[in-house]
This record gives sequence, C-alpha cells and structure tokens, in this order.
Amino acid sequence: MPTHPEHAPSYLESRTPSAGTEPPRAAFASDAPALDLDGDWRFRLAPTAAGGPGAFEREDHDDSAWDTLPVPAHWQLHGYGAPAYTNIAYPFPIDPPHVPDDNPTGEYRRAFDLPESWPEGPAVLRFEGVDSCYAVWLNGHELGHATGSRLPSEFEVGALLRPGRNVLAVRVHQWSAASYLEDQDMWWLSGIFRGVRLLACPDRGVRDLEVRASYDHTSGTGVLRVDTETPGLVTVPELGLVDAATGTDHEVGPVEPWSAEVPRLYDGELVTPGERVPLRVGFRTVEVSGGLLRVNGRPLLLRGVNRHEWDPDRGRAVTWETMREDVLLMKRHNVNAVRTSHYPPHPDFLDLCDELGLWVVDECDLETHGFEDVGWRNNPSDDPLWHDAFLDRMARTVERDKNHPSVILWSLGNESGGGRNLRAMAEWTRRRDPGRPVHYEGAADPAYTDLYSRMYATHEEVAAIGRRSGLPEGDPGLVDRPFVMVEYAHAMGTGPGGLEEYQRLVEAHPHVQGGFVWEWIDHGIRRREDDGTEWFAYGGDFGEVVHDANFVADGLLMPDRTPGPGLAALAKTFEPLRLVPDPENGTVAVTNTWQVLDTAGLELRWDLREEGEPVAGGVLAAKPVGPGETAVLPLPDLPEPSAAGRETWLTVSAHLAGDLPWAEAGHEVAWGQARVDRPRADGSGSDRITPSQPVTHHRPGATERELGYHPQRTPSAQYPPLATEGDTVTVGPAEFDARTGRALSVAGLPLAALELDVWRAPTDNDQARHGESVEVPWRRAGLDRMTHRVLSVEREDAALRVRTRVAAANSDIGLLADYTWTGDAEALVLDLAVEAVGDWPCPLPRVGVRLELPPELGEVDWFGRGPGEAYRDVAQAARVGRFTSSVDGLQTPYLRPQENGNRLGTRRLDLRSPEGRGLRVEGAPEFDFTVRRWSTAALDRARHPHELRPEDRIHLHLDAAHQGIGSASCGPGVLPQHRLTPGTHRLRLVLRPLA
Repeated sequence: MPTHPEHAPSYLESRTPSAGTEPPRAAFASDAPALDLDGDWRFRLAPTAAGGPGAFEREDHDDSAWDTLPVPAHWQLHGYGAPAYTNIAYPFPIDPPHVPDDNPTGEYRRAFDLPESWPEGPAVLRFEGVDSCYAVWLNGHELGHATGSRLPSEFEVGALLRPGRNVLAVRVHQWSAASYLEDQDMWWLSGIFRGVRLLACPDRGVRDLEVRASYDHTSGTGVLRVDTETPGLVTVPELGLVDAATGTDHEVGPVEPWSAEVPRLYDGELVTPGERVPLRVGFRTVEVSGGLLRVNGRPLLLRGVNRHEWDPDRGRAVTWETMREDVLLMKRHNVNAVRTSHYPPHPDFLDLCDELGLWVVDECDLETHGFEDVGWRNNPSDDPLWHDAFLDRMARTVERDKNHPSVILWSLGNESGGGRNLRAMAEWTRRRDPGRPVHYEGAADPAYTDLYSRMYATHEEVAAIGRRSGLPEGDPGLVDRPFVMVEYAHAMGTGPGGLEEYQRLVEAHPHVQGGFVWEWIDHGIRRREDDGTEWFAYGGDFGEVVHDANFVADGLLMPDRTPGPGLAALAKTFEPLRLVPDPENGTVAVTNTWQVLDTAGLELRWDLREEGEPVAGGVLAAKPVGPGETAVLPLPDLPEPSAAGRETWLTVSAHLAGDLPWAEAGHEVAWGQARVDRPRADGSGSDRITPSQPVTHHRPGATERELGYHPQRTPSAQYPPLATEGDTVTVGPAEFDARTGRALSVAGLPLAALELDVWRAPTDNDQARHGESVEVPWRRAGLDRMTHRVLSVEREDAALRVRTRVAAANSDIGLLADYTWTGDAEALVLDLAVEAVGDWPCPLPRVGVRLELPPELGEVDWFGRGPGEAYRDVAQAARVGRFTSSVDGLQTPYLRPQENGNRLGTRRLDLRSPEGRGLRVEGAPEFDFTVRRWSTAALDRARHPHELRPEDRIHLHLDAAHQGIGSASCGPGVLPQHRLTPGTHRLRLVLRPLA
C-alpha cells in the first residue's frame, strides 16, 4: 500500500540544492583507481516519494524479488510508468516548491566487490546525472541527497568502504522542488541516466585542476597555467615544457591556436606526488571587443545548431558512440558551433568537441518556462529563497567544464524570465572565469549578458539589428554588443525555409555573428508493433493529460539520426566556400569564409553534364585561397554543347584532399552550378551563355525561367484534328469524356483523376503552433474540400478546351481553370490557366494538377533539381541533374505526416513499371512534382507514418508552384517573395507514353 505523503522525505520540497555533497570540480581522468558501477542494478518503482516497503537502504534488505534495470537508463523507457512531453507547461500544479503526492520513486540497489588492490583513504562516489532528486546510502549509511539532474554530484565514502562486498542504495524521485528549475522543452524522464563511478582520491593527489591556456594573436605565443590544490609539475613535450610548476604562468611558443576549424590540442601531463592526470591543452583567447565576439583576435561567424541529448531507445542516456556520431554529422554538414540546449551535456561530448572542433555555448541546467503561463508569478529567478540553488547549478556547470577549449561562452540557462538570481549567476561567473563571456537570451538588463541574442527574430528584425538602428520596441539596449540568433529557423517537419536569407544578413552585417538553428534531432521514441512495424512516438502517444504533441519533433535529424532534408539545406547554406562558376568568361570565383583555414586541404573538381549525362570533368589547378579572401580561377576549355538545345550544366565542387578525423578524403564541402548553354530564340541549336546569376546564389526556388532563359519544349502547334467516337474524344494518346471533358486515360494508362488541385497536407510550419498559421485560413476557405463544376467543354479542330470552376461549400471565392488539350500520336499537351476569383484571405498552398495512375508505376527517373526534397524557400541543396529513385524512396517520413517529397525545377519526369511501361511528363519549361501511394487526404488525416496505407493507385502531383515553407512552427512565416499569392497561374506540360 502507498505510504502517506507525510512520510515523504523533507528534502523533497526544499529549495536547498543538496546536502552531503563535495564541492564541484572539473571532470578529468587520472591514474587513480576507479570502479565503474554501471550495469544492471536491482530496481523497484513506488508510487510516492516515501518509497516501497521495508528499509531498502539496509545491507541485509532482501531485493531478490526486485526487477533489474540498467544504469544508465530512464525507467520510463523500460516499462515503468510512461514518458510525458511538454514544451512549456509543467505537468503538475504550479505551487512552488510543492510537488504532487503521486510522485513515482525508483529505488535502486547495487552490490559490488571492492578490488583487493583498492587503497585506503578518501574516495568519492560520483553520479554524472540523476533525474530529478535522489538520496544515497552506502552500506546502510546515509550519504546525503542532491538535485540538478544534468550535473554531477560527489559524495565522500572512503571511511565507509570495506574489503569485499559493499551495498549501494539510491532513492530517485521523479518530482521535487528542483523540477521547477528543469522545465526544458523535452520529455520528462527519470532515473540514473548517466554513469556512476567510485573514484579513489590519493593522498597528495589532484582534487581539482584548472587549465588556462591563452593565446596572443599578435605574437603567436601562448601562456599556460595549471592550478591545483596540491602543487605539481606539468609536462607538455611538444612545447618543450618539462616539469613546470603549477600555479605559475608559463609563456610558450610559438603555438598553434585551437579553433573549431583547426582544433589543435597539445598532449601533456600533470604529476603530483599522489596522482598523474593526462592533459589536452588548447590555446585560445575569447573576448568581446569592438562590439564583436572574437576568438584569437578574429570575429566569429557561428554556423550553429541547438542540440538536446537524445537517442530514440535510450532517451538522454546517450552513449559515446552516439555523441561522436552527432559531432561527425555536424562537421560533415558544415556546422561549426553547438549550443548545449538546455543543460550541460555529458562531459564526453565536450571532449569530442575539443578533439574534432566545434565552438560550444555551454548552458546551465536551468529553465522555468512554465511560469510564463501564469504571468511569471512566483518565478524562482527573482525569488531570494532560490538564490543558492541557482548559483549551485551555475558553479557546477563552470567547474565541471572549465578546462574545455571548445567552450567559449557560458549560458545561464534558458527561458527563465528575469530576476536577481540570474544576475547573481552572471556576476559570479564573470568573477570565476573572466576568460569567457556570459550569455542569457532572456536578459532584460545588460548586466546579465555580454551578448545580445534573440529567439526567432524575423529577417526584418535581424536586418535592423545588423544596421544597429530601428530596433523593435522593448529590446533591452544591447545594440552595441555582438548579436547572435540563439534560436532561429525552427526545423520542425518540412523545412525550415528562409535559411539562405538569414545567412545573407549574417554575411552583410559584421555585428550579426550567426546563430543556432533549432534544433539538431527529433526526440521521437521508438515503438514497435506486434508485426514488427517500427514508428516514433511523440507527445500524447503515452496518454499524457497535458502535452505538446509533435512539437518535440523539431530537428534536422530523424530520431534514428537519419539526416532530414533540412540538414542538406543547412549544409548548403553553411558552406564555408562560395563557388560561382562563370563559363562565359571561363572562370570560377572562390570565396573562402573560413576564419582560419585556407583551401590548401581541398581539391576543386569540375563536372560538365548534358541533360544529366556526363560529358567531361577533371580537377582544377589552383593556389590556396586564404581565409576571408576571394580568388577568380581559370576554368579549362569546355567542350562545345551539342545542338538541339539540350541543357548543359557545369558543377564546380570542393572536396577534402585527404582524410580528416571527421571525414574521409573526397567528402564534398561545397558546390556551385551554372548553365553553359541557352537555346536560341528560334529554338534551333544553343548559345554558350551563363545565366545572369549563378544557381548557387539565386534566391531559393528561383527557376531558370526567372533567370532569363526560355526553353522551347512544347511541340509544334500543328496538331491533327480531334477524333470523336460516341462519348469519347481522342486527343493524341489520351481519351476524354466528351460531355464532361474529364481525362479517362493517357498513354494507354487508365486515369482515376486529372484535375486542378490546390491543397496540400499542412506542414508543421503551415500549422504554426507558435507563429502565424496559414492552415487556419486555408481550412476556413475550404481549400481542403474543393468541388469542381464544369462550365464548358468546347471541341475545336485540334484542341479540346474545358473550363471549370473550383470552389468549396459555403464560400464565394474560387478558381477558374481553363484546360487546353492538344496533341499528336506521340504527345498530349496541356496548357492550363488558373485564375483566382473573389476576395482571397490567404495564399494558395499549391497550384497544379493531380493524376491518379496505376500502382505498378513505381520507378522514378527525372531531369531537374534534386536529388532531395525541395521547396521554393528550401531549395538551396537541390542541384540540376538526372536522378533516379522509387515512389517509396521519394517520401520523407516526418513524425507527423505532412506535405513532403517535392522535387522542383523538373524538366522531365518518367514513371515506369518494372517492365518499362509508363508515362513521361515534360515541362514547358518546368514543374514541381510529388508522387505517393496515398492521397493528400490520407496524408492529412494520419498522425504517424505507419498509419499510411498504400492504395491501389499512384497519386502524382504536377505543380506550377508551391507556397513556401518558412519556419512559423516557432518563428517567422514565409517571406513575401516565397508566398503563392492568388491571381493568375499557368502550367504547361507534355505527357508522352513510355514503352
């Protein structure tokens, strides 16, 4: 039976962060004895904070009937209780410091044998992370309790250890007063989720150490200082430093500075009479000067992401392999910075950032966002009773991570309002570590922060901030400080749109020093059906009363770390090199935006293709281009393009010339394209010209038509007369209903539909949970339930003209669609004109036609832009070429099904059966396409991808245009140039049979 809540431990609702713990210190390894206590522990779950029956902490407690649970792990992911997701809302009443009586409490026991060689004397038991509050006993003796879920705590245990068997008992509570400080946007998950170790503390050993390694960019020298409580000697062989005393500045050099681009580490060792500690030293100096954030004297350009720790099976109990995979993926996608939202990561992650090279904003384990829902009343950030808890969290963050060269900024936390406790954290941090600036996004006072940062500022606001003028009302007077977009471009579902436009602002205004896209990975939890089907759960899938649905799925990666289309777009936007081919002048401009590196480690390749087929290629001979420099390099003589107006494209790309720790030789870093040919005005032959803007730098989604060329793809206007037999009209290779003008078949393929369509399954950014929704006016206007009325069917000698009105019930707005069908034995030509009528309150989702085709046409081949998904404002990663896939392979399985898989700028599309029969679609000049085995209505209804069932037909959409994507799920909507305004639209297509 549950114990009455009055028997709950008194510390549970105490604002005091801990009792019995040791002062915080750096994370480091040494030659001192250590015992890893990870593995299977005995476990039981009780419904209240009083725990289960019996004195579980006693050595002789019988736990033989208990279950086992791995450590590290979250108990909810092993069948005990259920995960719950909220973004802002607390899942319990806001009544600080009180928590519910129903308080799931896990009791853990671990027996271990102390090695015979274990030394006598002091030792500590170190917990790297326990959520949310816990008490500890060793051999029946209470050690204390601690909070701060994502921060380490240590307990002195030397006097309690004994040879042979020892028993460790830990009681972990899901809810505590500390839960009010841990309202981060993530799953509520409990347990011992990071490692547990027993560490010997040798006499005259290293209790703590601080490594300060500054760099003077004017002289190239460094100053190394290592401080310890016990005097010791420092050796760094590469620097000629041997047995140098601790507590003293040692000038060394010249040294190679540490940076994210060149993460130079010097291996060394600290030796005291009782302990030896390996050191990895990176020399660098961080400062804010001249209104800019600088490292080693040079302004930074942060190409960053926000990263939660996540694994779809393990939650936040991430492994070293998972952490390394994250860093490698970031480096390979041109990311150079990470904000550890919204807590300090596992210390191994920072080791990897030191080694492989990422700038890090290290964030304290603090967020009180739920108080916003009650007008910030009783917010702990301004309550002096919480002062010690706030400072404790900041101190433990700084002390643990102070020796990492990758950490360049301390962040006080996230979305915790304002108040005296945050100011005290900032003041303490500046005193403790003056070598790193302090960040807090929610700062209402410059005393809180050394930077000006904003979440989800619009492009207009960023431009105003970049000009240091015209700032929006209410900004806190930080305009003279470096501006960083601490969160922007919300990567939820399809998108994010607008990345390129943000990056152009960053490059145009030195004061705007980049930012961090939200966020790195979808936090889906893997589920398996009885039939083996796997899918990823989000908020509400575990019966939560209060939840934020799929808002937890807002990353550039799928939960299993499959890169999403948004990551490809981000990699293109973040390219460190800008490559602008100019075939007409026989050159390519190379702009190097790296801070430190030149291009000596890269190989520049050129590749010429005609209609996607290789023509020629090679390697460019080039001298290195220095950081911040632009060089114009000669291209080789290119072969003359063929006649007949076949498109020929030149691609210039930069690849790693040799292996690096984060990628192998040949990895592509950057690319640019330009069209070499242009058809003459009469359509005969081609001229060698370059478009007015290279493809790499045009606005995302711009078509070659907008860049000034007009391919002649429509067949001759001399078509044979229509053939009418009974109720059927034959136009080229197609049959139509003579009365309604409805297409019955094309190229011998039966059609269930071929009609105007303007609806798309709304994306997360269309829905705009925290922005301005376009889905609401779309549905209000009935765009998801349009009906078609035939106005006229006219047969001329060579053309079938069908006019329809497309509108929704209870609406007086609509679309007039004029179809003109012509053709010959080889081709059916569609010229579709669409005109919006009435007072439209919203943009259109899309404009095009939908076809329903036989299901066997599952093989896809196209010439256009690809290979991945792209929309007009998420188009930067799509290059012109020829690509193949399958209908199934063109889908993007976002955790909540929505519009996806669009390919834009398509000139030619082939859909084939395995036997080769099928349909070719040609654009005049181009079109967008999506192709699926389910309808848009089914896509709109589904809550998870595994709920989508293949139908007995293929749904093909051929579009003149799409509404852009934006990032209004939590940020700005679609930019004006990417909106699909009602008006007049034209789509010209040619459909041909494939045999």
